[in-house]
Amino acid sequence: MKNGAKLALEDGTIVKGESFGYETTNVGEVVFTTGMVGYTESLTDPSFNGQILMSTYPLEGNYGVSVDDYQSDKIQAEGYVVREVCNKPSRYTSQKTLNDFLEEFEIPGISGIDTRYLTLKIRRYGSMKGAITTEDISDEELLDLAKSQKSITDLDLVPEVSTKEVKIYGEDYKDKVALIDCGVKNNIINSFLNIGVGVVRVPYNLNYKEILDYDVDGLMVSCGPGNPDRLEETVSNIQKLSNRLPVFGICMGQQLIAKSFGAKIFKMKFGHRGVNQPVKDLNTGKVYITSQNHGFSVDADSLKDSDLKLTQINLNDGTPEGFTHKELPLKSIQYHPEAAPGPNDTKSLFEEFKETIENY
Repeated sequence: MKNGAKLALEDGTIVKGESFGYETTNVGEVVFTTGMVGYTESLTDPSFNGQILMSTYPLEGNYGVSVDDYQSDKIQAEGYVVREVCNKPSRYTSQKTLNDFLEEFEIPGISGIDTRYLTLKIRRYGSMKGAITTEDISDEELLDLAKSQKSITDLDLVPEVSTKEVKIYGEDYKDKVALIDCGVKNNIINSFLNIGVGVVRVPYNLNYKEILDYDVDGLMVSCGPGNPDRLEETVSNIQKLSNRLPVFGICMGQQLIAKSFGAKIFKMKFGHRGVNQPVKDLNTGKVYITSQNHGFSVDADSLKDSDLKLTQINLNDGTPEGFTHKELPLKSIQYHPEAAPGPNDTKSLFEEFKETIENY
């Protein structure tokens, strides 16, 4: 273990604590996530690429790290901020400590700081650019790194996390979906395989004609990091596929589908990240507790002149959480029915999509 670590925010805030993980310096947008568990899944979630992740729960690392919980092949976050880190985990499936996990993937961590103070600051002023270091550099240099980096709105993050080649899972399954990979989590793929649906995972910018060559029965548009306004190729492909295949979108997938029908996107003040977001279904009145991770949202007003129908809203701020098409077999949601981490309240949506493609 090392000694000192620092975190600087673009507003001039500098907090100092103890270091863990790898000795390095990284930059990113500082965001917070809620939930008592799920640090392994969150850190390996491609949607956290380009961000420094902070946990609101005060103790992390207490049950160790297991490869089975990975949502990609590495840590995607640029740094990890916690109140306290546990170095002696107690769980029979644990394979390594949180400190070893960060060291393995060369990610810096800072502990021993007031994460409640930082969370309240972000809630008040919004997500900020930041810089984290476990090296010996000056406060001025760290602050300059925080301020001088590009906004996440201007970064092209999806190309960094999307598959570079087509990958097929469950090749012998009768039904299969094309999954446009904008930063997919492993559990989305597993959720399809568990119900007998094969997955053809394609790069975010693969031409729609090549996607159709795989003789798929449906289209899945995945979650991913950053600004959906930067993915014009993906939006164009969705436009051309939406009247040929049943469509299902998750998180960024919802935003990209909405854009393909003319809706607009806006950057949220501090986003939704955690495992306890309440979502109301406008048709049934039922409320679900959901897992979420996004900093952009569909503009609800921009849906009014489109063929999309709003079906679900977030009960905390009223932002769109789901919509369908008035005629086409299309459905999207802003939250994560595959959980990992989080509740399984909406896991049945994968079964529903399977029924849709079988009846199409």
